Amino acid sequence: MKESWRKIIAPYERPNVKRSVWQIINTCVPFFLFWYAAYLSLSVSYWLTLVLTGLAAGLLVRIFIIFHDCCHGSFFSSRTANEVLGTIAGILTCCPFYQWRHTHSVHHATSGNLDRRGIGDIWTLTVEEYLALPPLKRLAYRMYRNPLIMFGLGPSYVFLIKYRFNRKGAKMKERLNTYLINLGIAVVTGLLCWTIGWKTFLLVQGPVFLISSLFGVWLFYVQHQFEGTYFEKGDKWDHMNAALRGSSFYKLPKVLHWFTGNIGFHHIHHLSPRVPNYYLDRAHEENTMFQNVTPVTLLSSLRSLNFRIWDENRRKLMGFGYIKRFLIARKAKE
Repeated sequence: MKESWRKIIAPYERPNVKRSVWQIINTCVPFFLFWYAAYLSLSVSYWLTLVLTGLAAGLLVRIFIIFHDCCHGSFFSSRTANEVLGTIAGILTCCPFYQWRHTHSVHHATSGNLDRRGIGDIWTLTVEEYLALPPLKRLAYRMYRNPLIMFGLGPSYVFLIKYRFNRKGAKMKERLNTYLINLGIAVVTGLLCWTIGWKTFLLVQGPVFLISSLFGVWLFYVQHQFEGTYFEKGDKWDHMNAALRGSSFYKLPKVLHWFTGNIGFHHIHHLSPRVPNYYLDRAHEENTMFQNVTPVTLLSSLRSLNFRIWDENRRKLMGFGYIKRFLIARKAKE
């Protein structure tokens, strides 16, 4: 089976320089134009500004997907080109390139593996693990999994604070890259604040950042926290199942697939992160094997907000309300 999907996916793994360059142009140029238009619109109506910043935020999500592809080395054939573009995109998205590349590669190697959680993933406990925690750690987990924290405070903490520091054990090249990106963010922010004023800067960049980071975290969440997802112990964990069953096919309207760089075809991406984002939809449409997965729609994805904890007996994600029923059932068996 592995040889079968490897043969199918291989033709899509070669980046096309013209398509990559065109994606940079059709993403970055309108991003800067909408940002500038949002600035000009402040003298007209802030409601108009919010509409324009919303469009700029969507394009910033698309810039993040370019950054993401550069981390996988799939946007260009050249490693240097990926690193240079990834670092520039990292300044725009507030993401340290080398650090994110490391943690995300770990995520790909361990996604859905119950024995290898904790790096580059959503904190997910099993029912038994949760019950074994002391009260304060249970509270911390409940707060972490609360949608208001995860999609409200969480994105700002991750992108503005957490990513400004190097991870433990980072090598010098990775550390220097984080410092470079921090410097780039400071310079760009400082120049804009000096040019247009800090209040004006916040009125424009604030909504752009908040909207894009919220949707960025939501996309990452729903890609693995959905009904029917896959978690397995290390000795039973399988890469293909983790990709096709544990990574969602987020079926979105075409315009949203465009803004999100086809990342909704996440099952294909996890099967082979070497496929550039602009080939993911084609790989899906041209191969029945990749279509034989249950899609997650915009409506059904909202149910993911109720998922909090993994039940190893039912092999599915459950809400916190299930824990009480679990304890009653366990007591009845005793």
